[in-house]
Amino acid sequence: MARQPKPSAAPWVPATHSLSVLRAAVPECRGCDLYKYATQAVFGEGPQDSKVVMVGEQPGDEEDVKGHPFVGPAGRLLNKAMLDAELDREKIYVTNAVKHFKFKIERGKRRIHAKPGGIEISACRPWLEAELDAIHPELIVCLGATAAQSLMGRDFRITAERGKFHPHPWAKEVVATVHPSAILRALRENYDEEYELFVRDLRVIAKRVRELERHA
Repeated sequence: MARQPKPSAAPWVPATHSLSVLRAAVPECRGCDLYKYATQAVFGEGPQDSKVVMVGEQPGDEEDVKGHPFVGPAGRLLNKAMLDAELDREKIYVTNAVKHFKFKIERGKRRIHAKPGGIEISACRPWLEAELDAIHPELIVCLGATAAQSLMGRDFRITAERGKFHPHPWAKEVVATVHPSAILRALRENYDEEYELFVRDLRVIAKRVRELERHA
């Protein structure tokens, strides 16, 4: 019996360096089964000439409804942390490794985040590759393990590599930190400490961004 091809978004990704063309095409993607259940695909947003791209895991419930990345609780926490770290949100392109919201239903109606599987992450990678190819960022910031492993391989561990800069084919450097949703899930007595560690990471990233701007 012939082996079935792996799911992939590649047939739906236009050959273009225009983010607007890519954004217009993503709603038609059938690269994996997540499109059947999500409200809509959520593409990245930000300036095409950005030197920095932040990559998260997937849209959340609020992002799925509104059609914009990082507008839910995790996105609001990210905005606050970036402000505290003096990292200009308006200059940064934000996106996700997976463009559709994967969820499970709790008590018949509430949609709860479900972690994307390796097949779904791999299937959606052509969209992320197309975004990065259009932007040519100097720095990619991976928020959480899913984004980091999508770019750095399944053996990458944030616990060991957090805050370290690595060369990468899609940018001069890649750096990983936790996803802001992990801070929201932290125990109340650990929240302040986890938040400060996250801001510390973003301050290091802000410093590197300023260095890149000086040498542009």
